[in-house]
Amino acid sequence: MSTTTLAAITDSQVGSIAVNEPSWLTDARRQAFSRFMALPSEVSPLYSKYSDVNKIKPQNVHFSLEAASQQVSKDLSDRLEELEKETGMLQIGSDASRVFLQQTHASQGVIVTGIKDAISKYGDIIKSHMEANMLNYDDKFLAFESAAFQSGVFVHIPRNVVVEEPIRIINSLADDGSSAVSRNIFVAETGSKATIVQEVYSPATARPEVQQAHFELIETWVRPNAHLETVTLQAMAGNAVCVSNRKAFVERDAKMSWYVGLFGGLLSRYKTDSIMKGQGATGEDVEIVFGDDNQSFDITSNLIHNGQFSRGKVQVKSVLKDTSKSLFKGMIKISKDGKGTESYLAGHAILLDRGAKSDSIPGLEIETNEVRATHSASVAQMDENQIFYLTTRGLSREGAKREIVSGFLEPLSRKMGPTIRAWINYLIENKWQGRSLMLKTDEAMEQILEVEKSRYRETQDLFEKHYKYR
Repeated sequence: MSTTTLAAITDSQVGSIAVNEPSWLTDARRQAFSRFMALPSEVSPLYSKYSDVNKIKPQNVHFSLEAASQQVSKDLSDRLEELEKETGMLQIGSDASRVFLQQTHASQGVIVTGIKDAISKYGDIIKSHMEANMLNYDDKFLAFESAAFQSGVFVHIPRNVVVEEPIRIINSLADDGSSAVSRNIFVAETGSKATIVQEVYSPATARPEVQQAHFELIETWVRPNAHLETVTLQAMAGNAVCVSNRKAFVERDAKMSWYVGLFGGLLSRYKTDSIMKGQGATGEDVEIVFGDDNQSFDITSNLIHNGQFSRGKVQVKSVLKDTSKSLFKGMIKISKDGKGTESYLAGHAILLDRGAKSDSIPGLEIETNEVRATHSASVAQMDENQIFYLTTRGLSREGAKREIVSGFLEPLSRKMGPTIRAWINYLIENKWQGRSLMLKTDEAMEQILEVEKSRYRETQDLFEKHYKYR
């Protein structure tokens, strides 16, 4: 089987991946690859001194240049039983192992398929949207993902279709030590509504000469009056690396919501651009980070307002133990045509140990008047007075820390539905206990889910409902 590394990949190898693809896509791959070769790992000198991108070892990141069928592990076999009752996809390495489409969704015209199959069958839809929303290859890894993707998921929600149940996508790197490059395209047509839930895993490996990496590009095209939610839960193992670039193109009166929980891997590098193209467009990005040992999380979230009266909100909260590290970078950009925009950007971190570290670098670029834009950032050690107070009420020191963390994250998690809250709390609990991070429908999950379903009334604030303060 033909293989290469991130350090040695060539233009001709990228060309071999593109066999049987339309010429317009092959040309786009080559253009992106030339940018990949030209760009440094970190473009901005402001961010370079904070970045941990050097944790990626290009000579240890191996790719297979040929698609190969992968075995389903025992843990993933258990997840298959869940997917069979839902609409979604299981992807192992570069292999789209299973695709499930429930009859209800099929009758509505919903499409869920692998990206290569989508290029063959729905190339006209993909090409038209790509041409209308051109990518700016200003990031080395974005260019790499655009050039070298071998796999991915295509989801298409037709006009005015509302998909009530989440569409589930489970990604796992292969057991053979190879890495993967994916390009996922989600299209929500006019008036539609859907939620896509993505889980990202990798097998544990003790081979120091191999570093598995999951590179992905997610493009969402949200047409007028549509609402798309994308939930990502990253729970990779060991020294694995996850590099994700996300682009949302949001049109008139549409809404794009990103919900992200980052828990695993050695390095997680997530960059999100929410581009409000039309009047009244809304973009929000809510991210929760929980790090321990020597994990590093590099988060970038940009709100780009090109339409009038658009809305944007980014909220990132990090909880860091041991010698883990987080870096939050964000920018609000309001163009000359962005009058009436309201935008908010916030990054906050709580440090549980002296060796943990967090940096926040928010910014504003505003080219017009009559807007409201603000940002905030904070990094703090856990308050010993709070810990003391809780211990006097009967909690252990460790239990007190967990309660403080729960209170710190709760304002973000309550923005999500009860099922998503339950999954995030399950992963936090497992990480705190040092257990496997893979989601499972076990007794612990059932108990957490039961609590979350009864905990809040969705989208309802009782004070707002019953009282009016002036």
